[in-house]
Amino acid sequence: MEKNVIEQVFGTDVFNDDRMREKLPKDVYKSWKKTLESGADLDTDIANAVAHAMKEWALDRGATHYTHWFQPMTGVTAEKHDSFLSPATDSRPVLVFSGKELIKGEPDASSFPSGGLRATFEARGYTAWDCTSPAFLREDAAGVTLCIPTAFCSYTGEALDKKTPLLRSMEAISKQAVRILKLFGYNDVKKVSCSVGPEQEYFLVDRDKYLQRKDLIFTGRTLFGAPAPKGQELDDHYFGTIKERVAAFMKDLNIELWKLGVLSKTQHNEVAPAQHEMAPIFATANISTDHNQLVMEVMKKVAKRHNLECLLHEKPFAGVNGSGKHNNWSIVTDTGINLLDPGKKPHENTVFLLFLAAVIKAVDNNAELLRLSASNPGNDHRLGANEAPPAIISIFLGEQLEDVIEQIVKGDASSSIQGSQLDTGVHVLPVIRKDATDRNRTSPFAFTGNKFEFRMLGSSLSIAGPNFTLNAIVADALQDFADELENSGNFETDVKELIKKTIIEHKKVIFNGDGYSDDWIAEAERRGLPNIKSMVEAIPYLVCDKTVKLFERQNVLNKVELESRAEINYEIYSKTINIEAKTMADMAGKQYIPSIINYVKSLADSINSIKAASSEADISVQTNLLNKCSSLLAKTQKALANLEKVTAEAANKEEGKEQATFFKEVVFAAMEELRAPVDELEMIVDQEYWPVPTYGDLLFEV
Repeated sequence: MEKNVIEQVFGTDVFNDDRMREKLPKDVYKSWKKTLESGADLDTDIANAVAHAMKEWALDRGATHYTHWFQPMTGVTAEKHDSFLSPATDSRPVLVFSGKELIKGEPDASSFPSGGLRATFEARGYTAWDCTSPAFLREDAAGVTLCIPTAFCSYTGEALDKKTPLLRSMEAISKQAVRILKLFGYNDVKKVSCSVGPEQEYFLVDRDKYLQRKDLIFTGRTLFGAPAPKGQELDDHYFGTIKERVAAFMKDLNIELWKLGVLSKTQHNEVAPAQHEMAPIFATANISTDHNQLVMEVMKKVAKRHNLECLLHEKPFAGVNGSGKHNNWSIVTDTGINLLDPGKKPHENTVFLLFLAAVIKAVDNNAELLRLSASNPGNDHRLGANEAPPAIISIFLGEQLEDVIEQIVKGDASSSIQGSQLDTGVHVLPVIRKDATDRNRTSPFAFTGNKFEFRMLGSSLSIAGPNFTLNAIVADALQDFADELENSGNFETDVKELIKKTIIEHKKVIFNGDGYSDDWIAEAERRGLPNIKSMVEAIPYLVCDKTVKLFERQNVLNKVELESRAEINYEIYSKTINIEAKTMADMAGKQYIPSIINYVKSLADSINSIKAASSEADISVQTNLLNKCSSLLAKTQKALANLEKVTAEAANKEEGKEQATFFKEVVFAAMEELRAPVDELEMIVDQEYWPVPTYGDLLFEV
């Protein structure tokens, strides 16, 4: 019987555990597994054996090169390819790949963002093999390449990437969680892992139309564009029938991802026209991070095969839903216990309640930091809109846990609301077991049964930052708990008191209502919860004393590394808005204004022709249209001149916070001023004269 396509292709391009068991001698494989489990340094002989097996497998699959695949602070991946060729004494090539080459690479570190950690002339940096994330093969026009997931650090040891602090944070939360569990008698637990499942939203548009839009090419979003006659108001796209062209893309995407071991599970249409979603099954945080980077890369590549373009920007189209990346996060022991699973009777599950209290404390104490972790320039357009949570960090727990929390605050929890049967009113339908708690899509940080869903992330964002932030802040709360409870005289009493005290102190961050309502904004202010509306406003919290102390205590990032990341964030924001402003100016000056002038000229010629034919003809319609277009054209020209002026001024501002703030407050406002008359003209000018595809063309013609 022929295998299902998933069984046929899944993991075929991955040097996973099954292949290591097959390719390595038994004693080497056992030593390798023991090294992984203990976290000890990798022995040179084992590294050489693994490298040889990996090379032979890759060569059999047609590979000619290998690369250390890493994630610098650009937000995308990076790689330098080296062939397996080695010098030989005769004319025959020798193909070599040593343990040393597997473990360490040496890319140039001077041209990647470093926030001042490395000067231009200080070029040396190192990539270090993340042996917990399997190597994989990638085939493209260059041939087949063996990709080895790595961390990236400077010559002096500072992290220059997003992977290193993530790995550090995973060690931090494991260490503190194990301390807590030992107090409960779980002496068999040696390690706790963070499990992450990132849902990925994206848009698909026709590539030919995409290539006619400079704004999409250079910035990933439309800088101009009037609404189409129809948007998402009928809710007919959400979970609707998938179009053939999109379905063909999704089929190819799944196969490519399955080959790479990515557990692509769910696919559907999202709320906005031309918007879709892919969701994977959970994986360990670092593997999930690697996989999500691959997902975004593969989406782009596969889309082109279908003459489509995949847009990952958070808000590619004004007036319709933007795209997010919901980060589902939980913590699981090496014995298989999900520490965020409340069980059937959460009021009796003290371990769960203590870990829940740690999360509540961590989120409340570090709301600003979480807000920043989900920030990028694109997400500023999205947060707070109809499809995205507000910029205020709050926690949704649901009716069941909220009831338990209230009982704890008042005294002692003695019961839990249970799920019931759902009455559909149709006898032929099966009985459905209803969960004890509804969901809340307006919450930025929502408990969803046995995990927390961090909903604020933007669609193009690396999930490494949000997850190392989550890991670090929860680890810090757990360390406080462990320090207190390890000195307890009566553990059972003291742990209950600690849970109660923590919840009372931090329950202000719990909110189960409508996060979109104006009432919540006022209520959040009364509670003292921060409302940070932009990335630029959030960046200073990365280097405040509280953050530095926390990250250094957990050995995730030191002060210098945090300061460098703050500078990089300011730089990214400034450069992003600068590129957008220059693109707008280019489009307005070279496309829109000339096209509008041609249309105005055609109106004037029409008026003159009618006048010549009949002096008594009514030309009021044409005249009014001419006057309106001429007026809007003048506004466009004036706004363009202002945008060019303030963009030039921005270049003279001091780099960092001052320049980023100027781009946010002055340049961005000038961009909006230029967009308004152009979008209004789009609704007037004859389509024959309009220089670019419209929203209707892009969103509905796939």
